[in-house]
Amino acid sequence: MRPLLFHPFAVRCGIAFLFGVLVTAAAPGQLVERVVDGDTIIVEGVGRVRLIGVDTPETVHPNRPVEFFGKEASAFAKGLLEGKRVRLEYDQERQDRYGRTLAYVYLDDGTFVNAEIIRRGYGHAYTRFPFRHMEAFRQFEREARDNRRGLWGTAVGGSNPPD
Repeated sequence: MRPLLFHPFAVRCGIAFLFGVLVTAAAPGQLVERVVDGDTIIVEGVGRVRLIGVDTPETVHPNRPVEFFGKEASAFAKGLLEGKRVRLEYDQERQDRYGRTLAYVYLDDGTFVNAEIIRRGYGHAYTRFPFRHMEAFRQFEREARDNRRGLWGTAVGGSNPPD
């Protein structure tokens, strides 16, 4: 009697599992077709994606003027994401009330985009709704404020300065 490990069915299942893992690991990410603003992107095959836990100053809101540091936040997101491949990860809610996909976004090199935007001071931690990385994002925002990065640094031209 052969051990179960060497049973033809078990071997085929094991090979299929390993092949699936390798294909998943090697699969390229999804292409960012366009950056809408600092916290919203359009991803190939997904559509409009809103970054979880991030709120950047408005630049394209139909009823609001361009906010202070909005152009800079959008430019940062474009430089980081546009034309790049990303991996999306989801939390409790998959869509917001506007039908946008809610996701954590990772670059191929492992950069956690949502966190990087806050860490660099291009946006706030958006804590209105609970999410997995809320405490870390709050800490990144505190550090950006304390170190006067981005929104909390010296005013830069191009956006409406605060009153």
